[in-house]
Amino acid sequence: MLPTTRIWLSGIKMATLVTRKDIPPWVKVPEDLKDPEVFQVHTLVLKSLFGPQGSRMPHIEQVSRAMFELKILESSGLTEVLIYGSCNHKLRAKWMLQSMAERYRLRQERGMLKLEEAMKTLELGQCLE
Repeated sequence: MLPTTRIWLSGIKMATLVTRKDIPPWVKVPEDLKDPEVFQVHTLVLKSLFGPQGSRMPHIEQVSRAMFELKILESSGLTEVLIYGSCNHKLRAKWMLQSMAERYRLRQERGMLKLEEAMKTLELGQCLE
């Protein structure tokens, strides 16, 4: 198993989920803390989605009516996202985060294509001189 560090994007390390003092009021303890939805996403993508120091994470938790736990997988550049809440809220939050991550990836890809086109244009301009 890869070494992991449990963190909230703000950088506060957490030993276990139970130590989180700010469990949102819509999360029912203990039943919603069992069997989280889990997926992995690139850490840089999550930083983009959640904003500087995770500033947008509380809003996304509130909108999705779920609670997130993030574990950075040090050696892979990925972060494991654990989503807690009712079954419907967990699935909706997972879908929402995966959709946002895919949109970010597509925007990055389009930006790279535009950059490649610009570089080719510059190369053609130099060849004509």
